[in-house]
Amino acid sequence: MSHHTLSSARNQFAGKIVALTKGAVNTEVVLDLDGSAGLAAIITNTSAASLELKVGAQVLALTKASWVILSTDTSLKTSARNQLKGKVKTVKRGAVNAEVVLDGPGGIEIVSIITNDSLDRLALKEGQEVLALIKASHVIIGVR
Repeated sequence: MSHHTLSSARNQFAGKIVALTKGAVNTEVVLDLDGSAGLAAIITNTSAASLELKVGAQVLALTKASWVILSTDTSLKTSARNQLKGKVKTVKRGAVNAEVVLDGPGGIEIVSIITNDSLDRLALKEGQEVLALIKASHVIIGVR
């Protein structure tokens, strides 16, 4: 079953809210993606209130492919809150950028757009294990 909704964001992950932490300005939303991985988002308190977010609610997490950073060092220590291990499924080189599609945890598909220079520097190829990094502030939460 496809969880995709109409959006230009290439990455759309269905998940259940397992934690909500409200701060002075922002709310941290932590999702369970079908038991295979966790994903954190930082959204404004106003957005959290208008979406009526509650623990246990099913939501969509969206992130643009250009916001997904790739690393071939799968044990990399980084400040990016979301670190999803995956294997390169396909690489499509364009004139300036390349689209890299990963098989992520639990069969989720992760799409990243990187420069051809980065593609060459990382020497990415199908079947290679990589780390997808997504800042929590680059995750958009949507409800149906």
